[in-house]
Amino acid sequence: MSKEKKAGIGFFEKYLTLWVVLCMAAGVLIGKLLPAVPDFLSRFEYAQVSIPIAVLIWLMIYPMMIKVDFASIKNVGKNPAGLFVTWISNWLIKPFTMFGISWLFFFVIFRSLIPAELAQDYLAGAILLGAAPCTAMVFVWSFLTKGNAAYTVVQVATNDLIILVAFTPIVAFLLGIGGVSIPWDTLILSVVLFVVVPLAGGAVTRRSVVKKRGLEHFEKRFVPKFGSVTTIGLLLTLVLIFSFQGDVILNNPLHIVLIAVPLIIQTFLIFFIAYMAARVLKLPHDIAAPAGMIGASNFFELAVAVAISLFGTDSPAALATIVGVLTEVPVMLILVRIANRTRMWFPPRKPEPGELT
Repeated sequence: MSKEKKAGIGFFEKYLTLWVVLCMAAGVLIGKLLPAVPDFLSRFEYAQVSIPIAVLIWLMIYPMMIKVDFASIKNVGKNPAGLFVTWISNWLIKPFTMFGISWLFFFVIFRSLIPAELAQDYLAGAILLGAAPCTAMVFVWSFLTKGNAAYTVVQVATNDLIILVAFTPIVAFLLGIGGVSIPWDTLILSVVLFVVVPLAGGAVTRRSVVKKRGLEHFEKRFVPKFGSVTTIGLLLTLVLIFSFQGDVILNNPLHIVLIAVPLIIQTFLIFFIAYMAARVLKLPHDIAAPAGMIGASNFFELAVAVAISLFGTDSPAALATIVGVLTEVPVMLILVRIANRTRMWFPPRKPEPGELT
């Protein structure tokens, strides 16, 4: 397992929670000791979108998008059971259980600890996380569980396509139930900026490089050039965000823990829903594990981006999405261990002629 971790997850990604904590601290210190820095950067905005943060978010998202091979979608019709498990858990279950669990904790269980106005904002951030299934780190989780690589690629590719049409209406619907009034044009613009454009750019880049230099060059030389660009972009974004969030955090340090509780519970719940559904369907472990992982983890880069675009860098909703980043890696590594230790629950892999392998 240790060898797999070293090969499958980089230094930055392995200790992402630590870096997030350090960036939170650095951002808060900058906001309190050097307030001129966030004040200056906040001047660069267009249509209520921070230009510096938009650039950093592109650094997060674009390197992930070039890895998506949409040509693999042609294999969807071969043994699609695992894909249906992923789609159903991601889009028909996950957003609504995230809403229900978060509402229960923020408005009922933690009612005496979180003011109603903040609870509503935290719920909005949780909704954004719940409606954005993972499209990047899932490659790592799949590798660590010895998942079927081809199947994982198809899961990621189809989820990116579903996000284009499902993310906006689901988020708008759940925010409406939660009492948050959000203009549709702002939400749609966020999806276009942070999903459609980088997704199209990634597809064009991938096709161009593969056509000129070949797939082997693309996978072994071009993609590695980006290295930890996504993680670095994320960490720099967090520093900037937390420079705006200093007062909220210092006034409500307990809220970081309170927000994390329903997010962690949701992660375990969705994983076991998808994982056990795969077991009932008697799917092999190399399909069941990625199906559970992609549902449990979040596309937190998109959630953070949309939260910033909709509510602003200093909003409690953005803070809630960042707590999702804080809890993601350690929780998912626990689930990786669980998946690897329960491999015997699933039938051995028996590829059939013409089946996606």
